Amino acid sequence: MIVALTGTPGTGKTSISKLLIKKGISVIDLNKLSMEKDFIIGNDKIRNSKIVDIKKLDNYISKNYIENKLTIIEGHLSHLLNCVDKIILLRCNPKKLKKNLNKKGWNEVKIKENIEAEILDIILCEAIDLHSKNDIIEIDVTNKTINSASNIILEIIENKFKNMKKYKIGKIDWSEAILKGF
Repeated sequence: MIVALTGTPGTGKTSISKLLIKKGISVIDLNKLSMEKDFIIGNDKIRNSKIVDIKKLDNYISKNYIENKLTIIEGHLSHLLNCVDKIILLRCNPKKLKKNLNKKGWNEVKIKENIEAEILDIILCEAIDLHSKNDIIEIDVTNKTINSASNIILEIIENKFKNMKKYKIGKIDWSEAILKGF
């Protein structure tokens, strides 16, 4: 089973992935893989980021990772891969997300763009466009430690993504934050 671990930058994907690896889960860093296999097709100078060829990346993962072995693909673009079986979407309150992105030293324009993406459910909408709603779960990590969030993911995996009503999509709504400013 190939699982996408996605979310707006600053939600804790990388930190959680490090703990999952320590607990024996196979995790692939999508950004690192994209760089190593030369799936970069350009640079977004405005966002100071690389542009990834999602189709080539998707084909590579489909051909090189065994479906019957659990593999987590970590990265904020992982939900765009057709080859994933399930999606774990990390969500974070915009106020906390802003603090997290400030700690990373990001500029205000990039922070604002990512907070707006979180408020507007951009990653969830993209995931729903490509995958069944039944294959997507959302975890609000706002008040969770990295350890507790990774334990939730382990629980979900152990339960084979069944009976996870509390993580059903659509329960997290930050839309009022747009009115309050951030």
